[in-house]
Amino acid sequence: MKLGLVWFGDDLRCADQNMLWRAVQEVDYLICLYCDEPHNNHPSRYATQGMSVNRRRFLNQGIQDLALQLQALGQTLFVSSMDAATSLNLLLNEIPISHLYRNHHGGWDEQQTLNRIESRYTDVRIHLDHGLSLFTPSQLPFDVAQLPDSFSKFRRLIENLDVLTPLPALQKLPPVPAFNIQHIRPWQLKQIEDNSVFTGGERAAVDQLSDYFSTNLPSHYKETRNELDGWENSTKFSPWLAQGSLSVRQIKASIDVYERDHGANESTYWIYFELLWREYFHWYATRYGKQLFLPGGVTGKQTQGSYYAERFRKWSKGNTPYPLVNACMKQLNETGFMSNRGRQIVASCLIYELGIDWRYGAAYFEEQLIDYSVGSNWANWQYIAGVGADPRGGRHFNLQKQTEQYDPKLHFIHKWQGQVFDTQLDSVDAADWPIYPAQ
Repeated sequence: MKLGLVWFGDDLRCADQNMLWRAVQEVDYLICLYCDEPHNNHPSRYATQGMSVNRRRFLNQGIQDLALQLQALGQTLFVSSMDAATSLNLLLNEIPISHLYRNHHGGWDEQQTLNRIESRYTDVRIHLDHGLSLFTPSQLPFDVAQLPDSFSKFRRLIENLDVLTPLPALQKLPPVPAFNIQHIRPWQLKQIEDNSVFTGGERAAVDQLSDYFSTNLPSHYKETRNELDGWENSTKFSPWLAQGSLSVRQIKASIDVYERDHGANESTYWIYFELLWREYFHWYATRYGKQLFLPGGVTGKQTQGSYYAERFRKWSKGNTPYPLVNACMKQLNETGFMSNRGRQIVASCLIYELGIDWRYGAAYFEEQLIDYSVGSNWANWQYIAGVGADPRGGRHFNLQKQTEQYDPKLHFIHKWQGQVFDTQLDSVDAADWPIYPAQ
């Protein structure tokens, strides 16, 4: 009898999951596992405190919905309170698992854990699928190690490749074997507070996909995508994409249907263009590994940023001398979401106006964003800091011009109280001597 283990991560869905289809065809019994990594709940080296309330709520909703989807297929979702390496070692040592199913994750830690498991358990067949990306490595016209050094080069090589059609719905999964391991327990269905505009999970993801493409908004996406606020001004797919409760191929298939029925234009293409950016950062994280987190990024350049605790705290709370930045940060803290334009603005401010190491900002986004994705987040921060995949260097935005262009009537600033702040940025100098307010 063959026993399989599906290791879920940022792919909390049953639809368009090749690893589940493989399991149906290859094993008699199946364990479905999600590891709720302990480090998500602990402070980091960058003065962050672990996953925010918004991000935790969204994740729990996604886990619960996956448990319900699996239940409908005759399965159970087991959740471990231990890290993935410990959880997998326990299962593989205690249970005669013959097949391990996993989607490729771009994160360095995830790749290292999988590599260690692969080298230690040589008798286990490991099936690595690619349910988090548009393309598999075999479809790419280059080796991942030779990833183009800019998005433009990457896009020209892949934008006309055929994208695989999403897989049909599963009807049933192999049953669960009997086992009992401490700290690995079935997910207990619970009442999860839902007072946010975003609800995690596959059902909410499919609803948003259907709702968006049932309007004419895709035909006007490029005109509105840089707005700082407003539900209809962008697709809002990113939280579910980051969680994996929606596949990027499902979105591409919906674009194709929309263009067939309503016609293609620059805006519908631009939705795909943004998916290509996401694809680039997925392989960028894969290619560069731990360089994603180094101060010099993938370039190795020496950066000037440091750490000013008071400035970082004021930036994170939206209490700087820059009202537009404050409004964006208050929006992030309250909702767990911020527009792409807003993210660039606040990143530029942290790096260039406040002189702080870009990695503190990236870590704060990791703590707060419900659409946090390791590649997109850290690579975008490298891009703004000038240590990433951009030959032109960093991106220093003129905050006054950004305000005039994107919030000329100050509606966004006043909505989020960005004009309310402490006019004195620093209360101490470099030697920790108090700085007294000017009279």
